[in-house]
Amino acid sequence: MSNVPRHTALDATHRALGATMTDFAGWDMPLRYASERDEHNAVRTRAGLFDLSHMGEITVTGPQAVNALGYALVGNIGTIGLGRARYTMICQEDGGIVDDLIVYRLGETEYMVVANAGNAQIVLDAITERAAGFDAVVRDDRDAYALIAVQGPESPGILKSVTDADLDGLKYYAGLPGTVAGVPALIARTGYTGEDGFELFVAPADAEQLWQALTEAGKDAGLVPAGLSCRDTLRLEAGMPLYGHELTTALTPFDAGLGRVVKFEKEGDFVGRAALEAAAERAETAPPRKLVGLIAEGRRVPRAGFPVVADGKVIGEVTSGAPSPTLGRPIAMAYVDAAHAEAGTSGVGVDIRGTHEPYEVVALPFYKRQK
Repeated sequence: MSNVPRHTALDATHRALGATMTDFAGWDMPLRYASERDEHNAVRTRAGLFDLSHMGEITVTGPQAVNALGYALVGNIGTIGLGRARYTMICQEDGGIVDDLIVYRLGETEYMVVANAGNAQIVLDAITERAAGFDAVVRDDRDAYALIAVQGPESPGILKSVTDADLDGLKYYAGLPGTVAGVPALIARTGYTGEDGFELFVAPADAEQLWQALTEAGKDAGLVPAGLSCRDTLRLEAGMPLYGHELTTALTPFDAGLGRVVKFEKEGDFVGRAALEAAAERAETAPPRKLVGLIAEGRRVPRAGFPVVADGKVIGEVTSGAPSPTLGRPIAMAYVDAAHAEAGTSGVGVDIRGTHEPYEVVALPFYKRQK
């Protein structure tokens, strides 16, 4: 692997906007443009524009594409309607989470799997290997797409002004082909911010034209470019898991409280089934640590890996932590022992460099938008 970071089609645009760039999963990505708090608040109240071109697209086509994906992934791919999308996972034989994914059904026998940037190669290799016995073709489409997201309450109005696609008829977790600002795009009503919004898959050569058109269209609505830093605080407030933090190969979907994505009732075998059946049983009889929210009483920010303590004992570990612009206090997600996982549990703290800072246990998510 070369250590030269990859650049998205919008790299020059980000630099012209004065973005602070950072290495993320081998990509040079915008961390923030000005103030991450302002970017966060813009997405919550108006709209933000994100470059997500580092995500990994894998296309699976052919008469048995659905069977190949059904075997490779834990979800029931056969029940995804045409033009719809589903959140699912790919697991190891031992049930450990390889990645969480979104699968879009683009055609009768055509599916697009979107993987996290850091796992894209691993997921591509795993799906390719698992699809070997099926009449299906797995294609690496990572270079075929740029991905631009417009997120926030003003995003439907902004997007409507540059497309004649039927956005009102586009449900959450659905995608349809259309033209946006004169550019062919797959328009998906998906996102990772807890707000309404859209993700637009386009040819890399069209990315700059689309970005500029959306910037212009969103000018009066308060749209701002938004970086990875606020994407992280937005998803944390929305209680959305991040691979490498809440999800790892050491955890099954049941450990992560996401057992609902595993569909045992689907036809045919799938990789990890036996291990996941055992994990489901364990979760019912002796629940493992549970993923909870923690809200600080003070001002010190917990970080991933910090111990969660109660009565002088370690009862868990922080997986993600940050100041919450919406709540005005530091927040964290953490896995804690079931005995301390009830919302309102008192006497829980986070060991921040030797000091036990008091935290309140709350149910996730921290933030839910008003529909």
